[in-house]
Amino acid sequence: MTIDEAVRRSHILHRALDRTPLNVASGSGISFTLNSGKEIIDAASGPSVACLGHNQPEVTKAILDHLNNNIAYAYSGSFFTNDASEELASLLLTHQPGGLSKAIFVNSGSEATDAALKLAVQYWHEKGEKKRTHFIARRQSYHGNTIGALCVSGHDSRREFYKDFMSSNVSFVDPCYAYRLKERNERDEQYAQRLAQQVEDEILRVGPEHVAGFIAETVSGTTLGCVPAVPGYFSKIRDICDKYGVLLILDEIMCGMGKTGTMHAWEQEAGFRGPDIQTIGKALGGGFVPLSGVLLHKKIFEALSNGSKVLVHGHTFQAHPLACAAAVAVQKIIKRDNLLENVKQQGVLMEQLLKDKIAPLPFVGDVRGRGLFWAVEFVRDRGKRVPFSPEDKFCETVVDKALELGLAILGNLGRTGEHYVDLAILSPPYIVRSDEIHRIVDLLAQAIESTSANFL
Repeated sequence: MTIDEAVRRSHILHRALDRTPLNVASGSGISFTLNSGKEIIDAASGPSVACLGHNQPEVTKAILDHLNNNIAYAYSGSFFTNDASEELASLLLTHQPGGLSKAIFVNSGSEATDAALKLAVQYWHEKGEKKRTHFIARRQSYHGNTIGALCVSGHDSRREFYKDFMSSNVSFVDPCYAYRLKERNERDEQYAQRLAQQVEDEILRVGPEHVAGFIAETVSGTTLGCVPAVPGYFSKIRDICDKYGVLLILDEIMCGMGKTGTMHAWEQEAGFRGPDIQTIGKALGGGFVPLSGVLLHKKIFEALSNGSKVLVHGHTFQAHPLACAAAVAVQKIIKRDNLLENVKQQGVLMEQLLKDKIAPLPFVGDVRGRGLFWAVEFVRDRGKRVPFSPEDKFCETVVDKALELGLAILGNLGRTGEHYVDLAILSPPYIVRSDEIHRIVDLLAQAIESTSANFL
């Protein structure tokens, strides 16, 4: 691999060393403009972050108003709070969805995962069950890139260098990935029951008295590509967790905050009452200022209230006033402009176009998703569902071809586990119009067709 000269000259350690990063100069609507003057449609919102698109004047004004009229920074560890963080928490939790009643605001999704894991362990300490420190997660999952978050992430290539740091108190079960792991002639109900039994068997193997929580993405993100669970899966998992007193932690950092058409993706699971702990991020603040969070059920708060009366966790920039003020503006715009209805309507159109124009293409194995959170999985042999090899760089080429055409999409994150998943994710901003959906799908089709020509 040859090191790119621009990367060599830069004082930033860029994430890819073999190619010149494209310098983004400005943005407007769902597009941004490079220094070269080329306009790019941001069909992935970065990694599903920029839910209001780029250059939102109302959010900019809210940020400036806050800086001019309020405090830029207040340290939560010194017993201070601020109006912005209080207002954001109230916006999210006034109606206590699924019993979620309190929030912790942090910077990144990885931090939110770490906070959720620590909160779960503290909960069991407060309850007097100090042996409950084991977590069950799912293979080919992703919950963040800090060491704590990587410990519960079933992402082989991102864990590879850090195996010696990985915790021994985490074990893994299968994901709910019907396209590859559901058996032939197996009904959804049977598949969900088989996976729930796996979780129960793992709890029993470890010993229920040792298990703190089960963590899963409600709709899988970058490792599997926008995979919703089959109907009934999460209700069965909820029942198993309740049976053994295990906390259910749902990761909605990527798929939540409206991405699938409801504020929380779990709200679309029939008969499901919700998680005990939930992580949120990305679309929470729309990318204007870094922000993620942890939502916790009232029973978690009650355990702390009746016990130590402290949260044994904290960060310097926790509940950062400016970040929360930006997120308040984002969430108010989403509600005022009824943007979740647009997510639903444009999501129906995107599904139709993807299935009509993309699914029939030679190397497309599956199209899946909800709302404005969709993925295309590529395979070398569609009938046998044989994936491309990483060396083929099929997905990488599709992403590059799309960029040449003026379309930014999100590709896979390397080898994540037993099943190599070549994918492209589309997650445009909530403000996207129908004509823009048509344009996005047309450009994606061109990129796939151009790449496919080398493999036919």
